[in-house]
Amino acid sequence: MQDYLKLPHAEAGQRIGLFGGSFNPAHEGHRLVALECLKRLELDAVWLLVSPGNPLKDRAELAPLDERVAQVVKVMDDPRLKVTAFEQERGFTYTFETLSYLVAARDDLHFVWIMGSDSLASFDRWQHWPEIAALAPIAVYARPGSTLTAVRSKAASALAEARLPEAAAPMLADRAPPAWVYLRGVMSPASSSAIRKSRARAVK
Repeated sequence: MQDYLKLPHAEAGQRIGLFGGSFNPAHEGHRLVALECLKRLELDAVWLLVSPGNPLKDRAELAPLDERVAQVVKVMDDPRLKVTAFEQERGFTYTFETLSYLVAARDDLHFVWIMGSDSLASFDRWQHWPEIAALAPIAVYARPGSTLTAVRSKAASALAEARLPEAAAPMLADRAPPAWVYLRGVMSPASSSAIRKSRARAVK
């Protein structure tokens, strides 16, 4: 089995951020979010979960898994940022499946699910999204162009009472879900879709 199909090592009691996505391709914006969450949530590590594919996105442009994993490893380049594609090995398609498994298999860890504000804006379209929110605390990091739509979204409204002030971010990993925090800070304009379009134009 390829090493990237296994779960990363973690010691009991550690605080682990889970940052999932297709990373098609990974870029500096992803690294920025991972490092900022690592610091501001006071995490021991962030696991980059490279998914087989996003059910809400067109897979026609999806690069092979091994290529995407290799790109994530190259971009992240920090020992605290650990890359895994274990969802492929387990046959998981949805975040609910992934998080349910991890919370049960590693109940000795403190997990935090990490997403960009663009994902919060469409979170209510995710399969079993209320159950996801009940499985682990969530950190939402601001992304360009989606700040207002995210905080006014259906999911944000439904989870309003579970929202913590930004200053409480270091305590998020120890809070019982549902609990979430919205993190504002340095943002990168990079986007995977823009990179793919640029590459496509270069080929023509």
